[in-house]
Amino acid sequence: MASKAEFVTYAAEQMKDAGQITCRKMFGDYGVYCDGKIFGLICDDQLFIKITEEGRKIRPNLKEAPPYEGAKPHFLVDELDDRELMKRLVRETVKALPEPKKRKKKK
Repeated sequence: MASKAEFVTYAAEQMKDAGQITCRKMFGDYGVYCDGKIFGLICDDQLFIKITEEGRKIRPNLKEAPPYEGAKPHFLVDELDDRELMKRLVRETVKALPEPKKRKKKK
């Protein structure tokens, strides 16, 4: 089941104070980026954020689950209403993740 645009918009709105949040459609669901760095996925109207120790300190009771079959576990964020908490979780997660690799230009 693909995610609904309304949920994607809502999730992005709840995280917008963390930085420039963008969602890109990928295989029927969405990659979630902050300031150009991917940190999560929206699959089946659920928000999944990459697991980091920093994120675990902010939300220690988050469940872990794979966003799709065969994927590594991510934090499953089922409570998005606290915008301040979402901002902290996203900012700290993004800081902890490595910078994206530069793509080589095709000739």
